[in-house]
Amino acid sequence: GMAETETGPDLGSAPAEEGAELAAVIGATVPTGFEQTAAEEVQEKLGSASRISRERGKIYFEVPARSLPQVHRLRSVDNLFVVVQEFKDYQFKGNKEDALKDLEDLVKELPWTNPLKVWELNNSLKKKKTKRKKHNLQSPASKEKLPGDGEQEGSDQKDTRRQEDCAQDVAGVEPTGDQDTGETPGVEARDGEEEEEQEDNEQSDAKDELQGGSGGEPKAGEGQEKVLKFRVTCNRAGDKHSFTSNEAARDFGGAVQEYFQWKADMTDFDVEVLLNIHSNEVVVGIALTEESLHRRNITHFGPTTLRSTLAYGMLRLCDPQPTDIIVDPMCGTGAIPIEGAAEWPSCYHIAGDNNPQAVKRAANNICSLLKKNENKESSTSLGIPLDIIQWDICNLPLRSGSVDIIVSDMPFGKRIGSKKKNWDLYPACLMEMGRICTPGTGRAVLLTQDKKCFAKALSRLGHIWRRGQTVWVNVGGLHAAVYLLRRTWERAEEKRSFW
Repeated sequence: GMAETETGPDLGSAPAEEGAELAAVIGATVPTGFEQTAAEEVQEKLGSASRISRERGKIYFEVPARSLPQVHRLRSVDNLFVVVQEFKDYQFKGNKEDALKDLEDLVKELPWTNPLKVWELNNSLKKKKTKRKKHNLQSPASKEKLPGDGEQEGSDQKDTRRQEDCAQDVAGVEPTGDQDTGETPGVEARDGEEEEEQEDNEQSDAKDELQGGSGGEPKAGEGQEKVLKFRVTCNRAGDKHSFTSNEAARDFGGAVQEYFQWKADMTDFDVEVLLNIHSNEVVVGIALTEESLHRRNITHFGPTTLRSTLAYGMLRLCDPQPTDIIVDPMCGTGAIPIEGAAEWPSCYHIAGDNNPQAVKRAANNICSLLKKNENKESSTSLGIPLDIIQWDICNLPLRSGSVDIIVSDMPFGKRIGSKKKNWDLYPACLMEMGRICTPGTGRAVLLTQDKKCFAKALSRLGHIWRRGQTVWVNVGGLHAAVYLLRRTWERAEEKRSFW
């Protein structure tokens, strides 16, 4: 893994050319259960070792700041931040006032200089990107319901079995101006209990990727640079703290405001300072992504669109090889096959669904992707190895044994279908998937929240499917599981009648 991040004081480092050998410790949030997948991707694409946090759903790695563009191209990460400093064993005082005072005092001790340089560099990258992306900003996502986290978030939060204060409370930071409300909005907070699956840290998800560019980072040597606006987001988990995440964000935010003379602003901020407290681990960071990366590639969202990062993790579990045929028989709006085609272009991806509306949205997503590819290269854009079909899940128009990999997000029975229907659907699906999948080498990776029903269906089909590893994930606050299944050598009953 990585050495303790002793960032220490700034030893008068020469202002080398922008980002020349500036090192950045990057923190990334990833779908819980897929930390290892993300670490492998970082090793493979950036050559850096990662440390997997004790707090699930986060990894840390060190890269030279010039690798930031590659960091943003990682497929398994939701949000990125640069670490200002990390404390492995922070001793919180028992008394609330003292504990909060310590957090306040921390602000002027932290090595902010380099992380802020990394943040600036990151901004200049984002600016370049905005200029190119003007045309896909008016995403129809807005009318489809927010593309949160796959199967069903929102109404089902009750299932989370975690009580969490996720306050968007305005801070009681003493305002420096003359308003007398006694409140400036500059903090956002959430507390979770120890067991919390901290997965939905994407408060700022819905904002347009770049806030219209949100202008002026400080330029060295210009006296009249604009005052930066900031907010503090605190995530707190653990039960030994005398304070809430709100109070921590408020007091820490007040100290940040005083130290940098920035202006607090909840909604229209340039800098988002992160204060992550997990029992005795404290990590202070600065956000590098404003909109979670997991919304890439998809322009038309359904009620249960899966996060691309989770789709990537699932695909990676199957270890696709060139020329593999990969099928998602319940593709919804196509998150899995689209991610698959983008990352494994030497495989053939087939997507299907029984819902015509889903097929239409998926087709639209594929069209947008083709258009995007056209703009990138020349007019002779290659197609993508991906087709979409409307079909009946229990009667697939595919030859027995002709498919290498099946990757699918099975209906949870919450927003789509019902738990009752799953009892008939799951065994029928697993049977049909078994038929089309190559005996001996075929594999399936399936996501479901209806674990009882899935286990039962699998026990009836043990002759066709062997269970490999299981990854527990959190989808929109619901505890779900990703199952890796391996196809046995057993031949499945043929569908054809031989005349």
